[in-house]
Amino acid sequence: MRPQQTDAYSMILEAIDIGTYRPGDRLVESELAERFGVSRTPVREALQRLETQSLLARDGRSLIVASLDHNQMSELYVVRRELEGLAASLAARHATDEEVRILREMVEEDNALIGDPAALSRTNRRFHKQIHLASHNRYLVQQLDLVHRTMALMATTSLAAVGRTQIAQAEHDKIVSAIEAKDEAAAGQALRDHISVAFMTRLKQDANTRKEEG
Repeated sequence: MRPQQTDAYSMILEAIDIGTYRPGDRLVESELAERFGVSRTPVREALQRLETQSLLARDGRSLIVASLDHNQMSELYVVRRELEGLAASLAARHATDEEVRILREMVEEDNALIGDPAALSRTNRRFHKQIHLASHNRYLVQQLDLVHRTMALMATTSLAAVGRTQIAQAEHDKIVSAIEAKDEAAAGQALRDHISVAFMTRLKQDANTRKEEG
C-alpha cells in the first residue's frame, strides 16, 4: 500500500473517530483531499476501503459516515465484551511489569478527569488499547482495532451519562488490580462486566432520546 494512500485512510479514520465527521455526514472526495493535503486518488482509494469495512455507507451517489441501528449496536457490544475480556485475561498472564505500571498510572491520571466525559472518552480509548497491547496477541489486537473503529460510528459516548465517569473509573481500577494480581479469570470478568455496564448505559441513553423525540 502506498504511503499517501495509507495516510489518507488513517487521517479520515481519525477524523471519524474524534467526531470531526459524525454519522450521517457526507464525505466529499475533493474536500477531503484539500483538508488533508493529499491528491484525490489516495482519498478515493481510502473511501473505498472504508466503505468495504462498513464505516461508510451509500446515500444515493454520495458516501456518508455510517450509523449503527439497534441490532448492529447490540451485536457489536456482544463481540466487544468477549474480545475485551479475553484481552484482559491474556494481559494478566503476559503483561510485563512496565506495562502493568503504565495501566495503573493511566487510571490514576484519569481520575483527575472524572466529570469531563469528552476528555475521559479520549483517554478511555488509550486505556483499552494499552490492555489490548498487553495481551501480547497480535491477532486479537487486530480484531479489537476493528471493533473500536466501528464504535466511532456511535454518535455519543456512554461516559456522557450522569455519574458514569466515576463508575467507569472504579471499574478501570478493578480491572488493573486483577491484572496486577495476575488473576486471569478476575481480569477477564472485570472487563466483561465493564463493557456490559457501558452497554446498559447506552441503551438507557437511546431510550431517553427516543422518549424526548416522541
